Amino acid sequence: MTQFSRRTFLVGAALAADALGRSGQAKSPLIKDQVPGLYRYRLGSFELTALNDGVWPLPIDAAFVPNVPLAQVQQAMVDAFMPATDHLAYPFTALLVNTGSKLILIDTGTGGQITPTAGLLESNLRAAGVTPEAIDAVVITHFHPDHINGLKTKDDALIFPNAEIFVPEAEWTFWTDEANLRAASEVVKGYFLNVHRIFGNLAKDLHRYRPGAELIPGVIAVLAAGHTPGHHTITLASGNQSMLVLSDTSTHPALFVRHPEWSVAFDLDAAMAVRTRKKLLDQVAADRMLVAGYHFPFPACGHIAKTATGYEFYPAQWSPQL
Repeated sequence: MTQFSRRTFLVGAALAADALGRSGQAKSPLIKDQVPGLYRYRLGSFELTALNDGVWPLPIDAAFVPNVPLAQVQQAMVDAFMPATDHLAYPFTALLVNTGSKLILIDTGTGGQITPTAGLLESNLRAAGVTPEAIDAVVITHFHPDHINGLKTKDDALIFPNAEIFVPEAEWTFWTDEANLRAASEVVKGYFLNVHRIFGNLAKDLHRYRPGAELIPGVIAVLAAGHTPGHHTITLASGNQSMLVLSDTSTHPALFVRHPEWSVAFDLDAAMAVRTRKKLLDQVAADRMLVAGYHFPFPACGHIAKTATGYEFYPAQWSPQL
């Protein structure tokens, strides 16, 4: 019997590729485009569709995780097999919920207004067979730009003209307070002004919700303050199944699920955000509850397990069937 080794395999593969190249049979132009970023799955009788809005190559420096040395953060990135440590591939994934009677979009993406590599939500929504006009409700979890900018075009035209818009009352109170604007850092002042741009002419039409509110049957608001004062997660419940839409309770799981005590620069109240993160990750781990994370690698759904030092995210297994 011929002895097989890794070297034998690699040499054989190289010879085969060379032969195909000489014959011309394998030559074909590169496509260079990705397939649509959408993924459907079921929760009870609900049909959920993860909609990718793109990925931000976010530069990383010592300020990104302010309570941990940069070298430690970079080592965590190496441990997670990330291709670089000077930037983080930071995904954006919104969630479309079809309850059978309502089409609900949870958060709206960047609207192409944050980075050239994001702004794909509308095209992926259409690829999923849904027009913006068909959306019945938009649920906003908090007022950071990457969650609200997709409500409007760069020219301030409303993208989902027929949708009721639900926003957290505590977010509205904080981000529309002029005293808070005056006290904010320059970066955060930009967030305040962006809130005014997005919601200024919509104020009278917004549905402002409080913690525990059932916004639509099976869609329940859960306060998860810290990241922002009125940051919410959303519980989806259908039949005997439920899941927690984490929003930004934890951003990229390789860093902030594995190390829940790490703060991210975007947390307005870092200590409260850490407490909230640990509490909710404890809950979903104990309940073996399905989760979706806005900044988790696409399709951004799976489960959380508790470990000796933190938690681990296990992506849901892809399935060709709903």
